[in-house]
Amino acid sequence: MTMIIRRADFTDPRLPAFLAAHHSDLAPQSPPESQHAWGIEALKRPGVRLWVGQSADQLAATCALAPLEPGHEELKSMRTHPGVRGRGYASRMLAHAIEDASKRGITRISLETGSAEFFAAARRLYAVNGFEPCAPFGSYGEDPYSNYMTRSLT
Repeated sequence: MTMIIRRADFTDPRLPAFLAAHHSDLAPQSPPESQHAWGIEALKRPGVRLWVGQSADQLAATCALAPLEPGHEELKSMRTHPGVRGRGYASRMLAHAIEDASKRGITRISLETGSAEFFAAARRLYAVNGFEPCAPFGSYGEDPYSNYMTRSLT
């Protein structure tokens, strides 16, 4: 099945439900103070770029980039619908975000993901795509429930 990637339409009634499911998946993995997924309002902030991947008539994946400082952005809201995992959609979304950032002159992308086994596939995806472990960045601090990764685009 093919997936079409486009900028998010915040008027799409499926989007809040998709993001709420993301939060529901993540909630049992770490305590509230260690949960860093953004809700829909944060994703509407100026400068944030949210994409959705659509397959047939369903939202299949999301991915966002948020500015940290000039030339440095954070990867946010990576999610693939459980019913379509394993089809390469996450890889396509990540490649799309990296290409977009590169075209805009961004030189570094960093991310926070969980340290629990639930996040192992995500950590492998990021590592295969050139992300390496790093120290906490932005407003993050040391947290045993978080792994931090970064990738240079230069």
